Amino acid sequence: MNAIKTLARAAFSLALVFNSTISYAQAAKADLLALSLEDLMTIEVTSVTKKSQQLSHSAAAIYVISNEDLRRSGVRSIAEALRMVPGVQVARLDANKWSISSRGFSGRFANKLLVLVDGRSIYTPLFSGVFWETQDTVLEDIERIEVIRGPGATLWGANAVNGVINIITKRAEDTQGTVVSIGTGTEERGFASARFGAKLSDATSFRAYTKYLSRDSAFINSGAEATDDWDMARAGFRLDTRQASNNYTVQGDVYQGRTGETVFIPTTTAPYSKAVVQDNTMSGANLLARWQHLYSTTSDLSLQFYYDTNKRENPSLVGIDERNIADLDFQHSLSFAQSHAVVWGAGYRRITDSISGTSAVQFTPEERADSLLSAFVQDEFSLFSDNVRATIGSKFEHNDLTGSEIQPNARLVWLISERQSLWSAISRAIRTPSRADDSVKFNSRTIAPRTPGQNPSAWPALIQVVGNSDLQAEELLAYELGYRIHVSDRASWDIATFYNDYDKLRALETGSRYCSMTGNPPPCAATDYLIVPRTMSGKMHGYAYGVEVVMDWQPHNNWLLHSAYSFLDMRLDTSGTSTDTTAQEAETKSPTHQLSIRASTDITHNVEFDAWLRYVDALDSLNVPRYTTLDLRLGWQATKHMELVLGLQNLLDSHHPEFASELINTQATEVERSAYGKVAWRW
Repeated sequence: MNAIKTLARAAFSLALVFNSTISYAQAAKADLLALSLEDLMTIEVTSVTKKSQQLSHSAAAIYVISNEDLRRSGVRSIAEALRMVPGVQVARLDANKWSISSRGFSGRFANKLLVLVDGRSIYTPLFSGVFWETQDTVLEDIERIEVIRGPGATLWGANAVNGVINIITKRAEDTQGTVVSIGTGTEERGFASARFGAKLSDATSFRAYTKYLSRDSAFINSGAEATDDWDMARAGFRLDTRQASNNYTVQGDVYQGRTGETVFIPTTTAPYSKAVVQDNTMSGANLLARWQHLYSTTSDLSLQFYYDTNKRENPSLVGIDERNIADLDFQHSLSFAQSHAVVWGAGYRRITDSISGTSAVQFTPEERADSLLSAFVQDEFSLFSDNVRATIGSKFEHNDLTGSEIQPNARLVWLISERQSLWSAISRAIRTPSRADDSVKFNSRTIAPRTPGQNPSAWPALIQVVGNSDLQAEELLAYELGYRIHVSDRASWDIATFYNDYDKLRALETGSRYCSMTGNPPPCAATDYLIVPRTMSGKMHGYAYGVEVVMDWQPHNNWLLHSAYSFLDMRLDTSGTSTDTTAQEAETKSPTHQLSIRASTDITHNVEFDAWLRYVDALDSLNVPRYTTLDLRLGWQATKHMELVLGLQNLLDSHHPEFASELINTQATEVERSAYGKVAWRW
């Protein structure tokens, strides 16, 4: 904690020098430094209740990243932007892979965080997580990113266990004109985007965009050349028609890209591991259509359909993975008896996949189809007085793997005064087994034969991780308490605490060894090898607790100080019959302490300066030391239509690791100090 305090004092002093900070959340069209703190707290959000409400009235730990936050922070991707959010753990494995989680359970295949773009789920059923390298939306077109830390299952369903990230893009009518942006840098070899928007009529607007990026490989301590470079191209459109009582939206995207990596494949002959340098390719497309009808000021409905298709080729591991998702969602909102606001709805999702597999990874069966049927209802109503609002509801789901699941939640917010609110929540959430949980078999690593004189064993042992079709859903019972206060017109605090009780978490049970050629116990033939199965089970349980604090201070109309701190402690264990040994490792794969301080100022009417200081605690089980980073951004509005930006990232050291490989042994690289320049034209 001494290091935390020292860092906080240093960052505070730095922020005063820069005369700035960044706000809690800003309206999409407002300048970063133009809003008061009171304005910021009245920003409307939709992810907590699926209807619009003021952020200060929400009974959840919610954080909003605005479009202006994205611009002023200097981030180059959505994944980088999520580092702003307290309680969210973001780490880079290499130039193209990320570990992103909320309130623990970090990992490349983190599986307890639901992510949506305009209501379209982008998590993959392959492992119940997100391939962040394919989420390359044009940042200028994002209106805001709403991040809920804690369960959101009542509204959003399975996998919304530890959080929900809802990426909301701007309406077409808000993106009129042309924006062209190009840039390059020491790590960003080149990036470019172009967007054009226009009105087709008084009621109908559209936009179209295209984007490309090329990122250089990262750093390897051995001095060898890394192979994790990254190229991605995408294009898309959005069409909005807004009438008196009906709104229509049609939007879609297509993308294609390539990522490099070095993967270490276990073998049964010396040296018992083979380094394979490969290119992974990915492509996909999606189409979304939404109709919203307003019956009255107290009643409206929406009907949404989307189709998503994607294909990934990973030559040495998964092989060819093709997946198609069709989703239909209905929602109705109504208010009655003056104090009740009810939201209810139903949905159906159909997922089909085909996974070819390789000698290292197999799926049985190779092709599968799954269905998910869901319904939800939620009522927000006054309790005792208009200043006390309660929300109760539940999600009801039926899936092909675990059958029926119920995910209820109860929330309470007390508006103590115009400047203070206290909220609490109790929620149940579940994570259904992924395709990998259910049906994977992959070679994890090889145990080499022991040398003579050490109880020699003549056979190498290949460890195989095996899925389990009898797995039940992971369960969470979460308790949350939060407090928000405007200390004055120029200072505010937002504090959230939580206690999460987990059950039926994934564990790996070691089975009896057998000879690969015969399936019998050893001794084996001289040319044979042993297989050690480690089968997935639900025998891990435990708890996590923590606190997340956001503080905004506005010492002057043109100055803002924003800081965020999070603390996390996890304690995991297994049942008495379990042979799993990974619980303690899972406890320390997420940082205990995180601190973020961002600073912004307008030096002149057309010159902006931003600074961002972050501290991330060590990850003991991965041998990743603590690190501190500093990013700077200088923006110059050279003309009415042209902006020039210089960005400097990770200035405090030449390179540092942020994460390491886990079950699948890919080469982890380190994040380097970097600089980039960008020019944007708007007209």
